[in-house]
Amino acid sequence: MSEDEGHQIGYKVLPRGVPVVTSDGEQLGTVHRVLDNAREHIFDGIIVATPDGRRFVDAPEVVRITEKRVTLSIDAEEAKSLPEHRGMRGSLETRAKRSAQRWKRRFSR
Repeated sequence: MSEDEGHQIGYKVLPRGVPVVTSDGEQLGTVHRVLDNAREHIFDGIIVATPDGRRFVDAPEVVRITEKRVTLSIDAEEAKSLPEHRGMRGSLETRAKRSAQRWKRRFSR
């Protein structure tokens, strides 16, 4: 951990405005909102405010959450294909599509 990242924190206390950084160090944007399944206490992902609008980042793509930044497992090029956030219905559709893509990649090897 780099000293400038701050201490690791839980997703429930992640504040709006924290920078979101890709695996290759590019800043994608800032945290707009954290999505979770409150009933089951499961982290679903984050909505990132970017210059091109709000984007949905699925929980498995979030590697680390600290006081001063969120680090993703995807690089800047992959981040360009993140889906636009269209509310709850859009999140459900996006999650299903991304899950299908992950399974397809696993089985196509």
